[in-house]
Amino acid sequence: MTTENTPSPQENFEQNRLDVLNNLKIYLSIEEELVFMRLLYSSSSTTLRQNYGLKRNEIEKILKIKGDDAFLSFMERVNLVTGRYFQVVYDDKRDRAVVLMRVPAREAKTTLNKESLAILLYMFYQQEVLNHEFTLLDQVIADFGHENYNATRKMVANIKPLESIGAVEKYDISATEEAYKLTTIGVHMFSDSFLRRTLEFSQERQLSKEEVLKFFKRYNLYLKEDEL
Repeated sequence: MTTENTPSPQENFEQNRLDVLNNLKIYLSIEEELVFMRLLYSSSSTTLRQNYGLKRNEIEKILKIKGDDAFLSFMERVNLVTGRYFQVVYDDKRDRAVVLMRVPAREAKTTLNKESLAILLYMFYQQEVLNHEFTLLDQVIADFGHENYNATRKMVANIKPLESIGAVEKYDISATEEAYKLTTIGVHMFSDSFLRRTLEFSQERQLSKEEVLKFFKRYNLYLKEDEL
């Protein structure tokens, strides 16, 4: 009698994700597969630091396409093939396309603690809703109610994981002030469903999707997203 090890849900998820990558050639052309793999590689914060993703003209040059219709068609088809485990997004404000990797909720909770997530949401609100160009560290410290030295160190420590996953980057403004700016990755980390729950919690009432998108200025998201 032999016994077999049953794969865990996490192992199944990882294997399915690898299967999607192995099967890209079935659904995409050689050029499209190349673009996706370059996006995947260049979306790694440990690889290119602050130069995440690819510019639109770089993608169009490889695919030999021009115009919004051709570009959006490529994005939609790639997301149709990979959408369960990956999401390709384009941020026209920053002119960057990146690949976001979907992870199970349990894995997401081990990547960012609640303090880091709160700081990211704070920066998202400041920069995407209030249109601030950057967020000062002093603002984060003041608005979170901490002003002593140890609390400042803790805030910086909670921002570090956001830098390591490529969600935020340091923004140079002066030698005496420290500031941070969202990257394309950071802007698109929050799903519509997560933002809806966050806003409903603060408003203490249920909101329609249109109200949430209007509040967070998200009118250009045409693909359904899974919950964070």
